[in-house]
Amino acid sequence: MIDWHIVCDFDGTITRTDVIDSILQRFADPGWEAIENAWLAGDIGSRECLSRQLSLVKATPAELLGLFDSIEIDPHFPDFVDHAIGLGASFEVVSDGIEQAIARILARHYVSLLPILANRLRQVEDSRWRIDFPHASDACRGAAGNCKCKSAPMARRVLVIGDGQSDMCVASTADFVFAKDRLAEHCERNNIAYARFDSFAELPALLPSVSAANTFKRATQEFFQHV
Repeated sequence: MIDWHIVCDFDGTITRTDVIDSILQRFADPGWEAIENAWLAGDIGSRECLSRQLSLVKATPAELLGLFDSIEIDPHFPDFVDHAIGLGASFEVVSDGIEQAIARILARHYVSLLPILANRLRQVEDSRWRIDFPHASDACRGAAGNCKCKSAPMARRVLVIGDGQSDMCVASTADFVFAKDRLAEHCERNNIAYARFDSFAELPALLPSVSAANTFKRATQEFFQHV
C-alpha cells in the first residue's frame, strides 16, 4: 500500500482539448483572445481572465452540453485511476476549468466517483454565463480561480499530474510531478523533480518502483535511469 495524494489536472492532461478554450473558440466574442494573452503574459491572474472571458460567451445550455459531449479523454486514464487507487493512493481531479464539464465528461467514460475541485459555471440569462470560484484563495500566488495548493495535504506525499500554468504553483511544493508541455518546461527550469509523459499508459509501470523505495523522489529517479 502507498500513502500518496494525487492532484491531477483535467484540461490538456486528462483531455487533449481544453474545454474552456473550446467554449471560447465556438461561442465567445473574439475579444477573449486579448484577455488570454494578458493572462499568459502574467498581467492578470486566471480568476480575472476566466471571469472576463466567460462574460463574452453566448450559448444555450444545450449547446454547451453538446460541446462537453464532444470532448474525449486519454483512453488510458480510467485504468490508471483504478491502478493508483488499488495501490492505496487518494485521487482528486483539481482543475481551473469547469466542474460541470469535468463531471459530465468523466461520467461518459465511466469515471464518476473521483472528487472534483473546480470552478462552477452559472447561468445568468438564457444564453449568458458567469463563472464562480468556490476554491479560490486570496493568498494564491498565481491569483488562480482554483488554488491548487489547497489540495495538497501536508500529511501525505503529493504527486501532481499536469500540463500548464495552473499547475505550476502546486508543482513547486509536490514530492514529484508527472508533467506535459509547459509544466514540464517549468519543472526543468526550476529544478523541480519531474518526469515528462505523453499518455497515462506510461504511468502505471512507475508506481510499483516508487512504492518499494525508501523515498518517492529517489525511487522515481532510479526508475528512469533504468528505462
